[in-house]
Amino acid sequence: MNVMQMSGLADLSSYPTTIPGISFGEAAAAAQLLDPGMGVAVARRTVFRPEDAECFGRVADRVATGNMSLLKPPLTGAERTERARLRNAIASGALITSGRHLQHGDADQAGRNMELFTNCATAITSFAKFYLLLNGSGVGRSYDDELVVVDWADAPDILLHLDPTHPDFPADRPELNVTAIPPAAIIHRVDDSREGWGKALELIEGLAFAKRHDAVVLLDFSAVRREGAPIAGMQGRPASGPISLIRGFINLRDNVIAPSRLRDRAGLALQPWEQALLVDHFFSMEVQVGGARRAARMATKSWRDPGIFRFIRAKSEGGLWTANNSVVVDREFWALVGEGCSDSVLAAQAIAVFNDATECGYKNGEPGFINGDMLDDHRTGRAWDKPVFADGRDFRSNRYQADFGADLLAALAQCAQSARFPAITNPCGEIVLHATGGYCVIADFAPLLACPIPPENIVPGFASDAVIADWDARVEDSVRLGVRFLMRANRMNALYGEEVRRTNRIGIGPTGLHEWAWMRFGLGFDDLLDETAAAPFYCMLEALSDAAKDEADRYACELGMIAPFTVTTVKPAGTTSKLFGLTEGAHLPARKQYLRWVQFRGTRDAAGNWSADSDPLLAQYAARGYQVRGLTSFPGMAIVGFPTLPRIQRLGIGDRAVTASDATPAQQFAWLRLLERHWIGAERGNQVSYTLKFDTSRHSLAEFRAIVLENQPTIRCCAILPGNPDDLMGYEYLPEEDMTLDAFIAMVNSIEDPGLHEAVDTAHLQCASGACPM
Repeated sequence: MNVMQMSGLADLSSYPTTIPGISFGEAAAAAQLLDPGMGVAVARRTVFRPEDAECFGRVADRVATGNMSLLKPPLTGAERTERARLRNAIASGALITSGRHLQHGDADQAGRNMELFTNCATAITSFAKFYLLLNGSGVGRSYDDELVVVDWADAPDILLHLDPTHPDFPADRPELNVTAIPPAAIIHRVDDSREGWGKALELIEGLAFAKRHDAVVLLDFSAVRREGAPIAGMQGRPASGPISLIRGFINLRDNVIAPSRLRDRAGLALQPWEQALLVDHFFSMEVQVGGARRAARMATKSWRDPGIFRFIRAKSEGGLWTANNSVVVDREFWALVGEGCSDSVLAAQAIAVFNDATECGYKNGEPGFINGDMLDDHRTGRAWDKPVFADGRDFRSNRYQADFGADLLAALAQCAQSARFPAITNPCGEIVLHATGGYCVIADFAPLLACPIPPENIVPGFASDAVIADWDARVEDSVRLGVRFLMRANRMNALYGEEVRRTNRIGIGPTGLHEWAWMRFGLGFDDLLDETAAAPFYCMLEALSDAAKDEADRYACELGMIAPFTVTTVKPAGTTSKLFGLTEGAHLPARKQYLRWVQFRGTRDAAGNWSADSDPLLAQYAARGYQVRGLTSFPGMAIVGFPTLPRIQRLGIGDRAVTASDATPAQQFAWLRLLERHWIGAERGNQVSYTLKFDTSRHSLAEFRAIVLENQPTIRCCAILPGNPDDLMGYEYLPEEDMTLDAFIAMVNSIEDPGLHEAVDTAHLQCASGACPM
């Protein structure tokens, strides 16, 4: 009997893996239904196209077709079989992939660039970061002194021109019509595209690196389309126009270059790393204009750098709000802090950094800590092996080719070969990436949704042997199919094509872990913290981790690619989890039962009658018995309260449910350690993306520091978000409001809405809580 059988799991040791997915079959299967309400709303906003007709099965059709199109056409018989199985795995929800793939995947995928399908990236220059942000990537950057070589004081003088006949020419800025152009000026016409915008900043940054402060550059923005014009590549969303981009360069010229030239070069202020942080902040603000792009950023800096204290307070006191900040530390840092003796310069630095960072973190959650020496590429040494290219090929695709910045990229790659921390993470923390550039190529699998029958029809932890065998096989198939799915995505044309070929990095990870643990194994969160009692769960996780890495090796050999440097991860999984009402990634449910408040336009007069311009749904909801309230902080708006029951509650977990606010920080850190050990693994693993909620009303700053010092050194990374109970937040309302079980049931019973009663079975809920009615 093998270890899987001893743990009560299906024996998958002899399961065929040449073409995984046999458990899903080839005949098109019915699609998983989206979670009513939130799941449908998220799909309508981010996934569905008109041709999908709000059918997730059609989404699975086009996503599977697009991904398999990345193989050399025509597809072989085996590849067509895999496409059919992949389609069914996606349609079932067992392999949700990621929001990017669900949104953009289709038959034209092979002709597109990889950036469209990657969630996050890293960058080592301001122009690279700007261009990636324009493409919708979240971008991390290291601001270590070792990895910043541009002094913006050496940048050329910048002239900004806009043709006065342009529709957006501002009447109050006549100086934008530059008529006196110096004879030796470099004239650069900014193209009306993301590539054009990125290239303009690349030109200036490249000249700054070359110390061309004696040069003059005129940037002509006249070709940039007017504000509000539709952008075809962004589903017709409105363009921000030339003024937004001009504003970015005005901030660069007036708030970075000019003061950098006047700074005290021996002082700590406005050193090159801080200049870079400012440049990235200013251009990130322009990416966010109109709200069409998220411009998610992360900034990191080594604890050893002299400027670390300015970095720690750059957000809370410096106003640089566009990035989430983390201090990169190592074992020596934690050892010095733990000893608490400032008998050397380095020890004093470590203790001061810890105290300063935790003081800020206790108030607003930043900066966090990343254990740089625990990241896989640092631990194995492969991060220092990245080659140096002198011709800019490490930032080159069919759409963008670095040229002005080629020497800068080569110099930074050379610096990285001897840097203390050549690898960081993406903004969400789940993927290790080279500091000079790399991608998050990631996907979720949802083991609960691999269940061959509706999970609601199973007694938690007591599925039949036949169901268990099929269920476990489908979970493993979803993992193996997901690995292959991601490795095919790595064949796309990419800016970081050289790094993709070098590492073939991917990240496959579970979501809805708590629902799966409950239904498949009968385990609540408290049970999961007992490694012995939860042995079957962790044994299965280890087996799936091994399967993922095994499939990565097999498929790499088949495709003639390098075996992926890293394979396993747990990503935040916000979009994908909401589609099916699952807990997100490794996170605990936020609440057990609650009122979700949704805004509508409308006001009532003194008699209680709705105004003529009010949303007609308000009167309908009020008539059915839903709570409806007018707002004073948002005049003209009202809110409707929708009783909401998370899926894990609908699965009958009852009193064994543990929410993020119920679990102690120590319990949550223990959970992360177990996931790193059994799923991420000692080799070829990324990280667990996790935000630990911390109630400052329960813990003092001293207690917070003790918790961080005890636990943070034991995991690779974890964000900590401080907060207070809802009733102490001081807002007129919060999007979600906790309710007691009795109040929740009473409210549901008072509402006359058959759809609500179908979604929230109060009798079932009472049974799960131990108060089963006769």
